[in-house]
Amino acid sequence: MLRLTSNELLHRQPSQASRDAIGRYGERAAARYLKRHGFRIVYRNFRVPAGELDLVAREGEELVFVEVKTRRRGHLRGRPMDAVDQAKQRKIVRAALAYLRLLGHPEIRFRFDVVEVWMSEEGRYPKCHLIREAFTMPADWRY
Repeated sequence: MLRLTSNELLHRQPSQASRDAIGRYGERAAARYLKRHGFRIVYRNFRVPAGELDLVAREGEELVFVEVKTRRRGHLRGRPMDAVDQAKQRKIVRAALAYLRLLGHPEIRFRFDVVEVWMSEEGRYPKCHLIREAFTMPADWRY
């Protein structure tokens, strides 16, 4: 029989399937949150070899590339935004540029936002926090 101490239980990593389910849950919650705040979702899970965009939205005339980061309440690893490091930002920017190429390089303003989603332990509604212009395209990159 396998026995785990309370310390081991606290530090066990969720399975990949569990992490994927949490990510999908967070993306749905973020999309609902953005819609309630006037955004229009135009694409979900845009994937290219260079990277992935969780959500592509419009806010007025501006195109918004949205990275969603979800955490369980009580998660010990800081804020969800902390996971959007420079390497992750570059992947998101590459995917965004691929998306814009597919649109034919339109003259459109765009930005990169992050939605932090905290899951409640009681199964209640998640808490979402929008970080507008969370990061920018590297200065040496061109669109």
